[in-house]
Amino acid sequence: MGRLRTEFEVICPCCQSTLVIDEGLQRVVRHVEPERADKPKLDEAHRILEEEKARREALFEKSVLSEKNRGDALSKRFEDALKQAQAEPISKPTRDFDLD
Repeated sequence: MGRLRTEFEVICPCCQSTLVIDEGLQRVVRHVEPERADKPKLDEAHRILEEEKARREALFEKSVLSEKNRGDALSKRFEDALKQAQAEPISKPTRDFDLD
């Protein structure tokens, strides 16, 4: 697309994109981003999808394992608390009424 005589190009110092500014309108009329170096290639899409699938599966297996171990840990804590409660002597709780 050709430029008008009132348009000029400016390179953004932050993102290195090209801005086309119209002098008459005093606005940006076009914005062109530079090509990214880390842009994935289309022929690598299958590999990228397989890696993401493997990562999701690993995270799922890790969460399943933690849920299984969570039940064991809770039951062990309950048994320890039950043993401690059985070892303590039974005493009558004090009430505010008894303190008068």
